[in-house]
Amino acid sequence: MWRLYLLSLVLLALPAPRGGSAQEFLVVPDLVSDEAFYRMVACAAPPGGECGKPFIFWPEEQRLNLRVGIATSADSFPDYKLDLVDAAIDAAIDEINGAGAHLFLERVYEGEMDIPLHLVEAPQGGVIEGTGVEELDGSSIAIGRVAIRSRGADIVAATIAISQDIRRREIASVVLEELVQSLGLVTDIASPAYEDSIFAENGNNMTRLRGQDAAALRRHYPRPGVPERGSD
Repeated sequence: MWRLYLLSLVLLALPAPRGGSAQEFLVVPDLVSDEAFYRMVACAAPPGGECGKPFIFWPEEQRLNLRVGIATSADSFPDYKLDLVDAAIDAAIDEINGAGAHLFLERVYEGEMDIPLHLVEAPQGGVIEGTGVEELDGSSIAIGRVAIRSRGADIVAATIAISQDIRRREIASVVLEELVQSLGLVTDIASPAYEDSIFAENGNNMTRLRGQDAAALRRHYPRPGVPERGSD
């Protein structure tokens, strides 16, 4: 079975979480355990509850060589923002590769890309056009958006779009969050206790993977010999 996830990064608080498997974030009032945190971001399971989405992962034969780069940049995308996105990709890759997961991202500038980024003309709230990616073109964008296609538990494609309206101070955090989501950790958390998490629904200020954020990535892609990851 093929599944498609469209995840939109927003700047404004939404009134309530969406129900069912389409929900993009969960609400918790306080800190949760590492196990609960992982299941929230990996399968949209509320603490103590069942998964709202399936666990998805890059296949083992790809996960140590995932190629990431800028595939296209619209003529209207400001040059200084392009430079900042370029630097943010390198920084995000360093964070992900340094988190201790059995995963390795490689920065590339041409050729086939497993996780391509498209810097699009669409303004905040506009419609994405011209990427050539069926899952993105025609969809709306806030600031960032990732489209993930999976077959069973395997991710087969992940594509990121960044709006030309992104603000300078948000670029590093948005790029890191979208890249982390493209790895299968697809649900954000709305909580005052997690304002310093890369998964914070209502903030775009974190540029490092620390604490439960890094632990969730390691749990999702454990190194050989590490206990088995969670399941629903």
